Amino acid sequence: MDTTTERLGTAAIVALGVVIAGGLVGSGFARFRQNDRFVTVKGVSEREVKADLALWPIQFSSADNDLGLAHGRLERNTARIRAFLAAQGIDTAATQLQTLRVMDREANPYRGAGEGGVRFIISQTLMVRSTDPDRVFAASQRVGDLVQAGVALSSGPEFGPGGPTFLFTKLNDIKPAMIAEATGRAREAAEQFARDAGTRLGSIRQASQGVFVILPRDQAPGVDEGGQLFKTVRVVTTVEYYLR
Repeated sequence: MDTTTERLGTAAIVALGVVIAGGLVGSGFARFRQNDRFVTVKGVSEREVKADLALWPIQFSSADNDLGLAHGRLERNTARIRAFLAAQGIDTAATQLQTLRVMDREANPYRGAGEGGVRFIISQTLMVRSTDPDRVFAASQRVGDLVQAGVALSSGPEFGPGGPTFLFTKLNDIKPAMIAEATGRAREAAEQFARDAGTRLGSIRQASQGVFVILPRDQAPGVDEGGQLFKTVRVVTTVEYYLR
């Protein structure tokens, strides 16, 4: 075999190797692109739930030029509030006095000379904690009875404008079922997409669970979730499926 023939044979072998290697690379790239095909879907689960805990900060005050008289009136108002709660079927043993404040208006350096009005104003909060939100809600609708009895109700920055706050504390009890429902709905959406695309659904590429949120059942501007007995719990699950 002469040198020219030998060189041609070597070149042919190299060219064949390049073709084979190129074919393998191309095949690998095609498999990668195929494996990279996926669809992202979301599944939503919602539950209507009812509050199981009520917190009701009842804020009240009394005023007098004599501190002792003002304090005595405050204690009588405390007794009136507890009697009112008991009449509504609320266990007064679950109440707690909080946040006693005494304001001496004469000690206020910004008070103008000769201003009228009482000197001492005492305010306090009676916190009601109840696992019977229905009774608390019903009692809150009759809070005018306290005003008629002479109790001066007020509001404070630590509790907002007043009124009960209703809480749902059993979220962990419904989490597993809601996650399963959201994931199932995500798969239904993915299967529908695969059918429309003329392909088949593969395994899960990755998944993420959204945050559980508690919303007011009646979602309208100005409606506060904490003020409603009934609420909506929602979770959104995001799942990526491979397409085959």
